[in-house]
Amino acid sequence: MKREIITTADGSKTIQITDWNEQYHSKHGAVQEAYHVFISNGLDLFKNKKVNLLEIGFGTGLNALITLMEGEKRNLEIYYKGVEAYPVSLKEIEELDYLSALDGVDVKDGFKKMHDSHWQEEVKINSSFTLFKDKRDFKRIADQNLFDLIYFDAFGARVQPELWTVTIFEKMFKALRVGGYLVTYAAKGSVRRAMQEVGFLVERLPGPPGKREMLRARKPI
Repeated sequence: MKREIITTADGSKTIQITDWNEQYHSKHGAVQEAYHVFISNGLDLFKNKKVNLLEIGFGTGLNALITLMEGEKRNLEIYYKGVEAYPVSLKEIEELDYLSALDGVDVKDGFKKMHDSHWQEEVKINSSFTLFKDKRDFKRIADQNLFDLIYFDAFGARVQPELWTVTIFEKMFKALRVGGYLVTYAAKGSVRRAMQEVGFLVERLPGPPGKREMLRARKPI
């Protein structure tokens, strides 16, 4: 499928899949969306502790980079597992230029290490951030009771409805520890109901620019 780099409303870039009219991040602001959904409504639930984090859709590495930056500010020790079936090319990563968008000169070496590291290999990005990139179809995830937080950042249900089903969210529920959270930009009623069916407690929250709402789900204590 045809892919192109586009500039979003906040000046940061993303990849657009032209045939689907779908983007890796919001066209209303890639960086703004990442901060709003995954940091403000996800990572900020944790302070001064170890966090095991699962990202569904590692994609461009933007969420991982921002988590690396923000985790240090919050004194977090992060184990980050990013699952991706179709890795983005290094050429595309360079063209996206997220280090400039985030003024991320301090994490330049870490970001390079993220993308230079091999899939299926645990790598220490710095003293407080460990990355494991898992090249895997989401439907083959089998982790149980391992994660405190899930960033659910798959392509939208409009183009890949099979990723937003009871079957997938049951895997997410099992992967989380008791009391753990899942956050996503999505807000469709069918997505919320699928989460609730597997046992999640789901809340609607104000969405990022361009979206009225988003969802946050918790595995009950």
